[in-house]
Amino acid sequence: MFRVRFALRRPSAFTLIELLVVIAIIAILIALLVPAVQKVREAAARIQCSYNIKQCGLACQNYHDQTKKLPPAVYIGRQIGWNDENNMGPTWAVMILPFVEQAALYNQVSTSITNYQAFANPTGTGGGNDQNWRNISTATVPTYICPSESNGTTLGNRTGRNWSRSNYAANNGPGDPGTNTNGGSGNNNFGRPGGGPMCVNWGASLAQLSNQDGTSNTILVNHVRSGPAANDMRGCWAFGQAGCTYTANHALGDCYTPNDTGCCSDDVSGCNDRPDIKMGCWSGGYGQGQARSEHTGLVIACFADGSVRNIQNSVDHVTWYKMNSRNDSLTYQYDF
Repeated sequence: MFRVRFALRRPSAFTLIELLVVIAIIAILIALLVPAVQKVREAAARIQCSYNIKQCGLACQNYHDQTKKLPPAVYIGRQIGWNDENNMGPTWAVMILPFVEQAALYNQVSTSITNYQAFANPTGTGGGNDQNWRNISTATVPTYICPSESNGTTLGNRTGRNWSRSNYAANNGPGDPGTNTNGGSGNNNFGRPGGGPMCVNWGASLAQLSNQDGTSNTILVNHVRSGPAANDMRGCWAFGQAGCTYTANHALGDCYTPNDTGCCSDDVSGCNDRPDIKMGCWSGGYGQGQARSEHTGLVIACFADGSVRNIQNSVDHVTWYKMNSRNDSLTYQYDF
């Protein structure tokens, strides 16, 4: 009987050319996949950011329910200038802590806050320049942080202490913080006032906003960027200066629209001028702060009626002015 033998053929290895082709295909697939993953990640971050800023807006409304007015952008003591960073008091973000699940943090310094509130009453005689409220300046408040912010972990350092960051700022109006103090009407830019809903030592009532430009037409909380270095105080939630915990004096001059790309745009003492990352800043003074974010092409804002909307960088600067002014008495059309 004959036996038939079958020889098993050894498989040949990949040639170098075949290996390079496989690597090239994998590289192409990765190149196609990365942008898609980034888009999904940014979409998720934007949803979370929208939730955060809405919580800030609702917290302001809850504060209003208790006090019959919105929180001031910052308290400043009697006979102390609005830009005196060494003697400024607690900010709006400090005042709403009990309404963003941070009552324990607030209660640590509540006595100091009460003392300073009385000290900030322009017609009062009580209280005192109690600065113990600053003991919470390094606390991280998750609701105050945008997940897209790349500078969020760098603490600000000023007045001999560290200050934690945030990405949400009270709208002090497009006018100058000094002219908006105690509910002033703000600069008359474009022939119209530029007061905000939350100013130095003053918060509007929702009824006032309804009777002026309307709660659905007036921004309550803007998006801001964290400073890219410790000396740049932008985005520090307890530091009561423009560009830090509130926006002001924008939609004009060299500070036109959200995420503007010009140099020297914000005016924040000691800041870093970084127009390359849309964070231009003049470090020699105070008083100007623009809305900024790392969301692609836009900033997110919460209006006084609690609605959250996306504002494109391309918004006309006069329209941007009207959105931030509570009392310009002008209407605007914008496709949100």
